[in-house]
Amino acid sequence: MNELPLTDLAQRMHHTLTTRLDPSHVEVLDESAAHAGHVGANGTGFGTHFRVRISSPLFAGKSRVARHRLVYDALQEFIDQGVHALAIEVL
Repeated sequence: MNELPLTDLAQRMHHTLTTRLDPSHVEVLDESAAHAGHVGANGTGFGTHFRVRISSPLFAGKSRVARHRLVYDALQEFIDQGVHALAIEVL
């Protein structure tokens, strides 16, 4: 799979997830360019559509919904600032 370079926003999201969820694995991919022309796209090809792949000991014993909620809660400030789509893959 081709990984896209981390944008500044993706780097900040990565840092926030690392700080808040102490993951054993985390990837933040800015997939905005693949969504050009879609709802929520900002025309730059960056900063609106992300994929997060994450594993954390904090997820142990939690339902899929609870794990996703932890990720959404950690990234809420970014969603409030214009991240339109967030695909979460809990590993």
